[in-house]
Amino acid sequence: MRELLYLLPILACPLGMGLMMWIMMRSKRHSTPDHPSPPAPTAEQEQELGRLRKEVDALRGELDADPRLRKDASA
Repeated sequence: MRELLYLLPILACPLGMGLMMWIMMRSKRHSTPDHPSPPAPTAEQEQELGRLRKEVDALRGELDADPRLRKDASA
């Protein structure tokens, strides 16, 4: 009987962990895995995105035109 009392705390940790893992896996199965899709961009956001794309293209054009601004230009 005394040996059983020594063994009980040693077994409590892995058994408790196993029980918690089982409960967590079980709760995941019952939850909905689908996440709502983000809302569609508004017309104002689309305009801003178009403006920013044009600005990026213009800056890339400047980089291509001036060899001093290129990364690979030797110092």
